[in-house]
Amino acid sequence: MEYNHQSLEKKWQKFWAENGTFKPSETTEKPKYYVLDMFPYPSGAGLHVGHPLGYIASDIFSRYKRLKGFNVLHPMGYDSFGLPAEQYAIQTGQHPAVTTEVNINRYREQLDNIGFSYDWSREVRTSEPLYYKWTQWIFMQLFNAWYNQENDKAESMDTLVDHFNRLGSHGVKAVADDDVRVFTAEEWKSFDYEEQQRELLKYRLAYLRESTVNWCAALGTVLANDEVINGVSERGGYPVEQKKMMQWSMRITAYADRLLKGLNTIDWPEPLVEMQRNWIGKSVGALVKFPVPQMGSEIEVFTTRVDTIYGVSFLVLAPEHDWVDVLTTEEQRAAITAYKEKTAKKSELDRMADTKTVSGAFTGSYAKHPLTGNDVQIWIADYVLAGYGTGAVMAVPSGDQRDYVFAKHFELPIIPISDTQHIEEAADPNKEGRYINSDFINGMNYQEAVPALTQKLEELGLGKAKVNYRMRDAIFGRQRYWGEPVPVYFKNGLPYLIEESELPLLLPEVDKYLPTETGEPPLGRAENWKYKGEYEYELSTMPGWAGSSWYWFRYMDPSNADDFVSEEAVSYWKSVDLYIGGSEHATGHLLYARFWNKVLKDLGFHNEEEPFKKLINQGMIQGRSNFVYRVLDTDGKGTNTFVSHGLKELYNTIPLHVDVNIVYNDVLDTEKFKASRPDFAEAEFILENDRYVCGTEVEKMSKSKFNVVNPDDIIETYGADTLRLYEMFLGPLEQSKPWNTNGIEGVHKFLRKLWRLFHDADGNFNVSDNEPTKAEFKALHKIIKKVEEDVERFSFNTSVSAFMICVNELTDLKCNKRKILQDLIIVLEPYAPHVTEELWALLGNPAGTISYASYPAFDPSYLVESEFAYPVSINGKMKMNLALALDLDQEAIEKIVLSNDDVLRFLDNKPVKKMIFVKGKIINIVV
Repeated sequence: MEYNHQSLEKKWQKFWAENGTFKPSETTEKPKYYVLDMFPYPSGAGLHVGHPLGYIASDIFSRYKRLKGFNVLHPMGYDSFGLPAEQYAIQTGQHPAVTTEVNINRYREQLDNIGFSYDWSREVRTSEPLYYKWTQWIFMQLFNAWYNQENDKAESMDTLVDHFNRLGSHGVKAVADDDVRVFTAEEWKSFDYEEQQRELLKYRLAYLRESTVNWCAALGTVLANDEVINGVSERGGYPVEQKKMMQWSMRITAYADRLLKGLNTIDWPEPLVEMQRNWIGKSVGALVKFPVPQMGSEIEVFTTRVDTIYGVSFLVLAPEHDWVDVLTTEEQRAAITAYKEKTAKKSELDRMADTKTVSGAFTGSYAKHPLTGNDVQIWIADYVLAGYGTGAVMAVPSGDQRDYVFAKHFELPIIPISDTQHIEEAADPNKEGRYINSDFINGMNYQEAVPALTQKLEELGLGKAKVNYRMRDAIFGRQRYWGEPVPVYFKNGLPYLIEESELPLLLPEVDKYLPTETGEPPLGRAENWKYKGEYEYELSTMPGWAGSSWYWFRYMDPSNADDFVSEEAVSYWKSVDLYIGGSEHATGHLLYARFWNKVLKDLGFHNEEEPFKKLINQGMIQGRSNFVYRVLDTDGKGTNTFVSHGLKELYNTIPLHVDVNIVYNDVLDTEKFKASRPDFAEAEFILENDRYVCGTEVEKMSKSKFNVVNPDDIIETYGADTLRLYEMFLGPLEQSKPWNTNGIEGVHKFLRKLWRLFHDADGNFNVSDNEPTKAEFKALHKIIKKVEEDVERFSFNTSVSAFMICVNELTDLKCNKRKILQDLIIVLEPYAPHVTEELWALLGNPAGTISYASYPAFDPSYLVESEFAYPVSINGKMKMNLALALDLDQEAIEKIVLSNDDVLRFLDNKPVKKMIFVKGKIINIVV
């Protein structure tokens, strides 16, 4: 019987599906292990061979853990809300749910073909009402919660209302808006209901306020920072501008310190951890107030270098700062307006990244220096962001390079606060530098100057110590259709939650998936869509990250109609033990998921501070592009003649990408090329050695580069087990590597060679029950040890190489022993589950599956060397190898060697002068 991957793979995929093979036990004494993939957005393009890399790795680990006796939860679902489906709906008029369903079915088919051990009974889709009911429910928990800094956790709004009723605002330590009111308990009780609700909105974790957002008019929606690239939308390349809008936000800043501390407790890649640290951006410094007499108030700035305050010569505000219009004099109005309009066309990321351009505008107004009383000019510049810190910075040209360049460009004062060397040394704890010529802090070092200055500012009522974070609250609204409706209605301009019993709030039908003619989001098109027929619903929908910020909980208990997850399920599965996905989610999904996880913990729904214990970022599989070379005529125009790569230097040519699926080992199928496009039908070829050899280059896998390889084609030709092994064989999981179909044949040959170990020359199943030899046991136990070590450290590529070596060794030994081959396929099962299932059945094991066999125990005694193949040399020239016991002494060795027929033949009757013997290394005979 020949190895037929097509029939046996379909057979076992059907078996797994019909028998629910990979459903974890609900009640078991086994230890649990939860393996999770970052679930995909189901695009219409389907999977290419780069997509399954992380899925294959997680599947290998899941299968391995089952063999090691764990109760494994390994689920899959779809992040099925999103802008691409909506854009397609706008273009075609087809409901996004229809295209999403088609795309999911295509993904499911491809995933099944690869043989993943997912428990499909737990599948979730973020766009299903039974799922987003609980996304809406979580939003309600956030709306009904505030962050109590005294207890360092989120609490129900009821506890805040109780405090207000008893003590007013006195003693409340909360993360809240800046404009919270001060009131007594009696004053609170005197507020009418709506006035109380307006005040409570300033404390809620989910709140509504005016925010600066990335507005894309062409897409009709707000975009997240990571959806904007170089000032245009990632999807479509449309212009994006900064705009102030009323938006739902999430008070993630309340959790900044806990998010930072939590990074020390999880096993994540250091580059990813560092990205989160930088995004959170904790800074310890001081809040300083610069009085503005004409306003009767102060401009607040946050600084980490309050010791440089004597060098402040101007202030810079963000162009969006609330005070800019009031501070702008009529003489400067035109310049300020023009600059604000210019800034609005840049994304925040572009503004932060541009460190070379010097631009700004003077408002015409002045503030007072809090310590010297000197006038300080007030400018605006786009490198200051309204949402970071206070939206204003104090400029110290003598102590900061960017401020210095700005001051030089606009000819602003540069005030020497001290000798530069002394400033640097004073701030360095390893040096004894002191400030000089700095008035109040003259003669102090940094450790003395900072608290002294902070105390002085506090005494003047113009400053205080403060910890600041770069991270800002997360914008939660999107002006789109294909997203979760926000379970909120408005009464007299105030937001209220619908009743929990009314969840899910379903997406209404609309005539178009575009904003209304008056600029409202697409939900504004829904007819008669009002709460209780009277109140307006929120017309924005939730962002794409909402459904992915809690989905691992739903996998634990996907059919629960009464809770987002039961107490029993979450108590057992706790958190994700292994999470695999791309590093592009470092500061989006992963931060928001950690945030929601902490909120739900605070509110008593589970007990885990972090959702993902270990995380691995898989690398990218890049495309291997192929090129043909079109010959140009004397006018530089393309002809229909194509020259092979090795001859292209002899002609004037231009390279063209060619479909890699009609190229085999870099040789072009010229007939398929001519059939690929009408204008190539009459193509002529200049060949080398009767072949057309294509050029190659490693690039991102993309349809435009014709280098996309469909896994379906690989599976059809070589099988899913070959695909799985080859993707791992390409290189370390975390590294990017190029795909090259040319190398896949070797992996396929390995599986055929494995198959032949179990069959005789006529293809009949032939396994012996004889006792294995020591060499056979040695080959087996080497692979048992190697694979166990490799899987535990996620070094899957080296395991594939080891499997090949092992099978070669067993082939050379002509091994067909059951004791060896049965354990071998158990070790191989995580990597090649189909062929191992078939061989497991052929070995006569009870009806069932290899998936729950026991991983063989490694016996180190089989690897203890009792003999050594000594290289035997004569006068330093190696002639042969001779296997001898390692416990023999030199006298015994000499007798055996000098009586060996092959040695005697090489000596050719020459007398032996001496023998050099190094135990376990060499034998050299001197004649």
